[in-house]
Amino acid sequence: MITKKTNKRKSSDYRNFLAQRLQDPEMAAGYLTACFEEGEEAFLLAIKDVAEARGGIGSLAKATALNREGLYDMLSKKGNPRLSSLTTIL
Repeated sequence: MITKKTNKRKSSDYRNFLAQRLQDPEMAAGYLTACFEEGEEAFLLAIKDVAEARGGIGSLAKATALNREGLYDMLSKKGNPRLSSLTTIL
């Protein structure tokens, strides 16, 4: 029996790649814009991605004076944020 060796390429975690890219304000703005065009759920998750890439939800909570637990809920798939909260975050 002949076995064939396959070259398995190591792939990097896309979350790490995304977090690195979202460090750049222009990339983050483009990402948010593209996700906004996809719909509300995608946009809320994109805000969470950007927040995590730029210091985490705890850091965002301190910067915006919003409740950390509330931010997690607001930016979840089932989140229902108020416009005033989104304005504060952005």
